[in-house]
Amino acid sequence: MNALLRTWGPGLGLAVAACVVLPLALPPYWIYLAIAAVVSGVLMQSYGVIVGRAGVMSLCQMSFAAIGAWVVLRLNLADAPGGLLLWLVLGGLAAVPVGVAIGLPALRIRGVNLAVVTLGFAVSTDIVLNANQFPGTTELKTVVRPGLFSSDAAYFVLAMTVFVLIAIGLALVNRTRIGRSWLELRHSERAAAAHGISVARSKLTAFAISAFIAGIGGGLMAGQLGLVVSGNFAMMQSLALFAVAVLIGPHNTEGAVLGGIFGAVMATILEKLRLPQDLGGILFGAMAIFALRSGVSQTDFTRARKRERNARPLLAAAVPAEEPVPVSPAAGGEGNVLEVRGLSVRFGQVVALDGVDLTVPALGVCGLIGPNGAGKSTLISAVTGFAARYEGSVVLAGEPLDRLSPSARARRGLRRTFQTTAIASELTQEEYLAIVAGRRLPREESEEVLRFFGCPPGEVPVSILDAGTRRLLDVAAAVAARPKVALLDEPAAGQSAAESLRLGRRLAQVPARFGVSILLVEHDMDLVRAACGQVTVLDFGHVIASGPTLDVLDAPAVRAAYLGTVLEETS
Repeated sequence: MNALLRTWGPGLGLAVAACVVLPLALPPYWIYLAIAAVVSGVLMQSYGVIVGRAGVMSLCQMSFAAIGAWVVLRLNLADAPGGLLLWLVLGGLAAVPVGVAIGLPALRIRGVNLAVVTLGFAVSTDIVLNANQFPGTTELKTVVRPGLFSSDAAYFVLAMTVFVLIAIGLALVNRTRIGRSWLELRHSERAAAAHGISVARSKLTAFAISAFIAGIGGGLMAGQLGLVVSGNFAMMQSLALFAVAVLIGPHNTEGAVLGGIFGAVMATILEKLRLPQDLGGILFGAMAIFALRSGVSQTDFTRARKRERNARPLLAAAVPAEEPVPVSPAAGGEGNVLEVRGLSVRFGQVVALDGVDLTVPALGVCGLIGPNGAGKSTLISAVTGFAARYEGSVVLAGEPLDRLSPSARARRGLRRTFQTTAIASELTQEEYLAIVAGRRLPREESEEVLRFFGCPPGEVPVSILDAGTRRLLDVAAAVAARPKVALLDEPAAGQSAAESLRLGRRLAQVPARFGVSILLVEHDMDLVRAACGQVTVLDFGHVIASGPTLDVLDAPAVRAAYLGTVLEETS
């Protein structure tokens, strides 16, 4: 809570100052524009959840706002009890089931295809709103504001209070697992599932929360204007706010404020300054070019530069990791923690895996090697549930996993890494460990894991880590989750021979130190010798050897598979 107050103290101070100073200093017209800017900021917070955090292309947020406005006007027309403050909440809640319904297609489609679906809903909403007037329009009954907030100056304070409460609520949500999972979704749904995150639940939660906020924003707009028309929630409004969200980044509070100001008062400011209205378009275009060039929003870019500037001294002062002491490869204890039996995977007429048997001993490190195209990555994908269909069985600690999704397998203790890392660059290392582990790790625990794998201090952001360190961070996160088995897919790719050997020596210590068994896919034989107590060799989807590491690597069939030589038959 103290950290939250330190973070939010300046912002809360500015909000209080705005509530005190602006109503006294601004003329009535500018107070009206200030209300419009705050209401627009609330709507931008809705985009901040679905577009900025979850990375979903939603083009129908104003349709959710229209639902909130409709509910507020309908309750006002009926003189329902509770007043505007309660009606705002009810309007937001009314938008939630619609948001969830719109989010259901997002479980199957994404990107441009999802954008088309949400745009279709926005178009349908336009048609409905144009054919049916909002409640109270015929009767000319405007929204009754609460007595304490009846004037525009007081209503500005109400709108600002709602904005701040939503911002604080989102800050608290972002600190939870569901909030942190949205960043994983934005960068890689496969990685999120591999870390035990339910992609469906995370997406639907993002749609529900964003629809709730948009519904409140629509209700605030109805309270400001008294009555609304369909043009206030037109499809083009959704498109314009979506563009602003991508460029500015309303998932950051300052981005929501800037987006609200840009959308509500920019034209008036240019007019008062006697500047051409085209200047707003030029500014918008400049920000668009910047966003396309950098790949991030303006507020993300600004925050990243500040975070990196503060972290570079930590990176420079970091104590070099200790050279790992060579230990005997981890052969494991009695019994197997992972058993794969008769695993077969086919892609059409191509047999990628054919009846593969593989075991990983408890508290052991097992290597999986083979030439390129042997089926190693396909095996990991099948075992962790990412292969759509396979034959055979996968058993983890006596529990069959064959009917479970990737995220469910991960939650039961089967974690994996990918050949290509997909870590959100705006995270710090300790934040990434918390996401993958599914819990907030104590500082001592996260620093221990990072030091063990030779990573910088946890406060260092991912954005300034080189590619090799990011791969080490990925491995550290998989181990920090304390699964039963961690499946590591070429973790030493891109590292030097000395770095690869150090990683192998560290991996050999993981079972005893962290209680995690490892299945290691690698091409580096020095790393395999240093880490693995036993090895399984694949070639063209078949197991050609399995057993103690040194015996397997010296087998003629294995040498032939790697060197491409033809074995001579011996009598």
